[in-house]
Amino acid sequence: MNKIATAMLSAAVGVAMLASAGAQAAGPKVVGGPGALPQCFLPAAKDTKFFQWPAKKGPYKIALANGFVGNTWRIQMIKTAKAYAALPEVKADIKEFKVVSTGTDAAAQLGAMEDFINQGYDAIVVNAVSTAGFDRIIRLANQKGVILVPFDNLLDTDQVMEIGEDQFKMGTMSAEWLEKYVGNHGKILEVRGVPGNSVDRDRHLGFRSIMEKAPNKFEITEVVGNWATGDSQKVTADALAVQGHFDGIFTQGGSDGTVQALIDAKQPFVPMSGEGENNYRKQIAAHAKDGLKGMSYGQSPALVAIAMKAAIEALKGQVMPQKVFIPIPYADFNTLKAGDNYFPELDVQFYAANSFPPCGVNFTAPQIMAQSEANQ
Repeated sequence: MNKIATAMLSAAVGVAMLASAGAQAAGPKVVGGPGALPQCFLPAAKDTKFFQWPAKKGPYKIALANGFVGNTWRIQMIKTAKAYAALPEVKADIKEFKVVSTGTDAAAQLGAMEDFINQGYDAIVVNAVSTAGFDRIIRLANQKGVILVPFDNLLDTDQVMEIGEDQFKMGTMSAEWLEKYVGNHGKILEVRGVPGNSVDRDRHLGFRSIMEKAPNKFEITEVVGNWATGDSQKVTADALAVQGHFDGIFTQGGSDGTVQALIDAKQPFVPMSGEGENNYRKQIAAHAKDGLKGMSYGQSPALVAIAMKAAIEALKGQVMPQKVFIPIPYADFNTLKAGDNYFPELDVQFYAANSFPPCGVNFTAPQIMAQSEANQ
């Protein structure tokens, strides 16, 4: 065989090998359901498709790529991830666990994810900065056989497995609850979350879908509280200074700050639907008799643990739904119970809903608060 023929044959073999490798690492197969642990990983809709990745031998290298970290929820989420990774039954499946928070810069988060992929991590759970812009990272992960699991702030794609709660429904249930106690007209304050996130967008759209439906005639003032206590307190105080009074409030987070702004402004309490902060639930319990008829839904920081559990199951070759919605934890001034769905003895900022028995995810406050929110 001459040199030219040999070179052509070598090139052909190389191309064939690359093609084979690409075929083997082209992402998950779409398969039939049901999936693993259906009591935990409940498909988000009837037409949700199912994924299956090739099984890998453990233990695994898993990373958490977080974005924004400037509020109580994100800090508790990171601590919960570390607490989950430290559980003996989970630790046996994890060779290495790393956390990085990159702020609100989408490019920085994408860069961190690319680094994890290139370092040979098996799975990355991600709380996304943006709903879009991840196509290149998804393709790279598929090429390298890495499983991406967005949670909390989900992506506008059906190409990855996602773990969340129905954010649109949180908005509608909050609006319907307010309608029950406010009526169908009046001045409403809407305190939104971090701009650009799917959670903020979907809750807002769900809320407005009810509040703006005839015959409702609400006057809605919209402010941005970034899901943070201090920010929500400030923007609520500013809104009260301008408007004077509201008949009802919907806040996506930093709910205790919103209540404190009412107290500081010596404004009467009004019906309020808000997040699952323990301090907010304590405020409801203390002031319900004074007019703070409060509702508290929960976007649980324990979503990160369920995302990690889903990643491990997928790495073992289990069939998984493309999108999972876990049940929405909920309580209001009629159903709050000390030691059950809120904790009067806790003075630290803490989200109360962290137990998901169908998933085997049950944390105590000391387990979570003993961890650090720092990158590692």
